Amino acid sequence: MPIPAAPFKSSVMQIDPQWIDYNGHLNMAYYNVMFDRAIDEMWLQLGIGPAYMKARHCSTFTAECHVRYIREIHLGDPVQVSVFLLGADEKRLHTFEELRHATEGWLSATSENLTLHIDMEARKVAPFPPDIRARAQAIVASYAGVPRPEGIGRNVAMPSAKT
Repeated sequence: MPIPAAPFKSSVMQIDPQWIDYNGHLNMAYYNVMFDRAIDEMWLQLGIGPAYMKARHCSTFTAECHVRYIREIHLGDPVQVSVFLLGADEKRLHTFEELRHATEGWLSATSENLTLHIDMEARKVAPFPPDIRARAQAIVASYAGVPRPEGIGRNVAMPSAKT
């Protein structure tokens, strides 16, 4: 399977009407749904989708997630997620995702994630098989020339007061 283009681009997604909250925009929880759907598409390219779980009894779990909400999304707005695979080691994947308006291109939200590889029979973190680890590292290497998006590595904190 060829290495996906950097960054990986999800299919264009539409907002479900039930996801709009009383403020008239996409409810915060559904940003994660859209990011998760994009990751599922990327995992297929990596070779760790549902067939992988069934055949090898392994999967991935999100261990940490940091979402930034930058601009509102409304019903009718088509969206697309770019996924940057920033790092891969024996048991972890580090991703950064950007949710953008699919036709106008403006940034709506970002999500930075740490994902763990799980042995589903033991329900414990486990090393990736060598073929998957090599593929993940090849994808990370293919991103070397791609500019890193703004916001990677940010933490949640109140601004410090200047005195």
